[in-house]
Amino acid sequence: MQSISAIAFVSLMGGCGAMSPATGNTPSAGMEVTSGAFAENGPIPAEHAGVGDCGGKNLSLPVAWTHLPAKAKSVAVLLWDPDGASGLGVSHWVAYNIAAERGQLTSGEARAGADFSMGPNVSGAAAYRGMCPPAGDRPHHYTLTVVASELPPGALPAGLARDALLGALQGHALGGQSVVGRYGR
Repeated sequence: MQSISAIAFVSLMGGCGAMSPATGNTPSAGMEVTSGAFAENGPIPAEHAGVGDCGGKNLSLPVAWTHLPAKAKSVAVLLWDPDGASGLGVSHWVAYNIAAERGQLTSGEARAGADFSMGPNVSGAAAYRGMCPPAGDRPHHYTLTVVASELPPGALPAGLARDALLGALQGHALGGQSVVGRYGR
């Protein structure tokens, strides 16, 4: 059974694959999302995991985006563990009101005083929460998604949780892409 969040995201992103990128190239050269911390399906370095028994330093993941749709003014960044909470998923990071032309967030940039908004993670804090799957579990998959929007930075109110953000982006999302990494302990 899919979670409501997953269904909402699929609905939100439906039809976005045919969008033309800002470069004017064909859709096959569309939006791209990468992380300097890991390759697609590769292991995520421990420094990005939670502190203490989780094995890390709680540094937010770096993420970069290119070839956004032409009308993109802002992006949202979401970090989701679909394997967490017994398959119901866990939200680790909700960041938005990010100027599209920035092109990236650097490692550790998700902190108090950042120039973008953050919503609550699984623990209810408006912050990045590093990975911390149960010890002995198979490595969890962490989906780092960037959603391009026609909304200008600052258009959305502070403190939106993942599902509320996805709802607020309905009708304003222009495209999205993800990169997936793995972390276990």
